[in-house]
Amino acid sequence: MTRSLRWRLLLAAAAAVLVALVLSWLFMTLLFQRHLERRLQSELSRDGLALVAALSLDEQGRPALERELSDPRLQKPGGGYYWQISTAQGVLRSRSLWDTALPVPTRAPIDTWRVIEMVGPLGQSLMGLERRLVLERNRAVVIQLAQDVQPLEMARTEFGRELGLFLVLLWLVLSAAAWGQVSLGLRPLRRIRGDLSGLQENAGSRLPSSGLREIQPLTDAINALADVRERDLQVARRRAGDLAHGLKTPLAAMAAQSRRARAAGAIDAADGMDRAVAAIQATVDAELARARVAAAANMPLGVSALRRVVENLIAVLERTESGSRIAFTVEVPASLVLAVPVDTLSEIIGALLENAVRYAKRQISVSASAGPGWTAIRIEDDGPGIADGSMQQALMRGGRLDESGHGTGLGLAIAGDLITATQGSLELGQSTFGGLLVTILWPGHAGAARRLKGRDDG
Repeated sequence: MTRSLRWRLLLAAAAAVLVALVLSWLFMTLLFQRHLERRLQSELSRDGLALVAALSLDEQGRPALERELSDPRLQKPGGGYYWQISTAQGVLRSRSLWDTALPVPTRAPIDTWRVIEMVGPLGQSLMGLERRLVLERNRAVVIQLAQDVQPLEMARTEFGRELGLFLVLLWLVLSAAAWGQVSLGLRPLRRIRGDLSGLQENAGSRLPSSGLREIQPLTDAINALADVRERDLQVARRRAGDLAHGLKTPLAAMAAQSRRARAAGAIDAADGMDRAVAAIQATVDAELARARVAAAANMPLGVSALRRVVENLIAVLERTESGSRIAFTVEVPASLVLAVPVDTLSEIIGALLENAVRYAKRQISVSASAGPGWTAIRIEDDGPGIADGSMQQALMRGGRLDESGHGTGLGLAIAGDLITATQGSLELGQSTFGGLLVTILWPGHAGAARRLKGRDDG
């Protein structure tokens, strides 16, 4: 599965929040327990002071209380709250202890209350306070209070459960907030991805400034890379053009030498030279074709009036020897335009019309139509056409259907490559005139096909 930065950030945030909330639950539960224990110690200390205030000793040194504590738990055997006053002469304890007694410590602090843990009359765990007092006649008295800790444990358990449910809901809310934060943070990257799609379709465009300090270096680096790529493409196209023009003179000289050799009777040498010239010419044409295809794929998009392009090409072809005998029919709406550069569109239509002129007998028709999301151009002639099994071969680079003719057989292949580079498709079929039907389909050009509506570009 493809790794996702979004999911990595979300999982990291959710895990971090979960760990933080679990630690919060542990510490908050512990703090709540400490709060309950301190509160219990405060209650025991208060009641202990009340016992000391009501304490007295008789003549024999036995303890007595002027008034007892009013807590109802002290009146119920095993009620969970206990007190006990011990002297050497006797012991006084709460009714809740019934016939049991708290263990009397041998040494208890005099200056403060000491917190202890002990076992109650019913085996329950108790938290207690104890202190030793020295009264008149140097008589020592040990005062003890204890309370069952089970209610504290129950309160802590209920608090932990309710707190846990709340923290789970809080975790879900914070995870949703993290999702929104991550989505908002990654939105500039998603915008860059959309801009990159436009850059892929049009090498002349550049990514706009993001306005974000963290994203701008990435945008600048991509734009710099696009600049370098465009310069490299321009250099490559210039080199291909220079190569083609540089070879024209040597090829013309070799062709002249071939003609002189043939006139002198060196037929075999002339044939070999012609084959060499044809091979070199095919290589040059192929390199130029690649340069044109690369230029079409990376050329900034423009708006081309189709009818004007077709009529200009036909005007040129009608001046040629082959085109002068052809009757051209043009059925292209004057308002129909294409989001294809004019030079590229001229080269595509020109290659297809030249091929039609080469094989047509007397008639060539050019028509076009557009609909929601598509534009179609049809070029058909009354020539010999192409057999169904040979149509794929005609679109192959260098494929020749007429071996007796001249040329390198690159016309249809170059046109097909240029159409593909401009996001279109090329299909071959049978013309209604009995010859070849070439159909070009460009998707997504419906909007462009309406831009010049109402203008006569013919």
